[in-house]
Amino acid sequence: MTSTPTPRPPVKRENLLLNLAFNILIPSLILAKLSTPDRLGPVVSLVAALAFPLSYGLFDFWKRRTANFVSVIGFISVLLTGGLGLMQMEGVWFAVKEASVPSVIGFAVWASMRSKRPLVRQFLYNEQVINVPKVHDALVERNAVPAFERLLNTASYWLVASFLFSAALNFALARWLLQSPPGTPEFNAELAKMNLLSWPVIALPSTAIMMFALWKLLGGITRLTGMPLEEIFHPQPEKKR
Repeated sequence: MTSTPTPRPPVKRENLLLNLAFNILIPSLILAKLSTPDRLGPVVSLVAALAFPLSYGLFDFWKRRTANFVSVIGFISVLLTGGLGLMQMEGVWFAVKEASVPSVIGFAVWASMRSKRPLVRQFLYNEQVINVPKVHDALVERNAVPAFERLLNTASYWLVASFLFSAALNFALARWLLQSPPGTPEFNAELAKMNLLSWPVIALPSTAIMMFALWKLLGGITRLTGMPLEEIFHPQPEKKR
């Protein structure tokens, strides 16, 4: 008789406001307001701006004791931005870097579809949110596991599409905004503007595609298992009065 595996303790959720402040708002303000020679200058302000997302990434890893593939890619992306800025590379290389990050993630999602742990399980079918053992038992009972695997593959293709769409928008936005010579206050101001616009211009449409993939996945789970939507998720603990 096999014992039931002990469930892993839930990972602390990331603070979205801190994420936006340290990764977008504060770096953009530093680049836009402190890059002039009479303040920090273009080089020092670039280093100061990048220190915030780097320090936040390290602090978040220390606090939550977890780092996933996307977090690592994002951390490397910040380092690449700093390296390209300090080497005063032309704007086209920033555009290539901006497009390469979501492209790498999209390729990894596609490549992982044949593995035992496809990345779609981290993005959408996440055991921290969805009651995976309960869903799996219902799928086995209805002999629907093969159909569910096909459903996961479809969701994976939607994920790949969202990241490739993000890559195209990243490249276009960078090429449009980064026009000044690198190493100048004007270039840093353009970099700050790109950082700010990336949220509404890139993140929102890509997130919409990802939410559509999640909606299709949840609809497929309810159809294959016969479970109502509220039973698919982990029960929320009752709040103390």
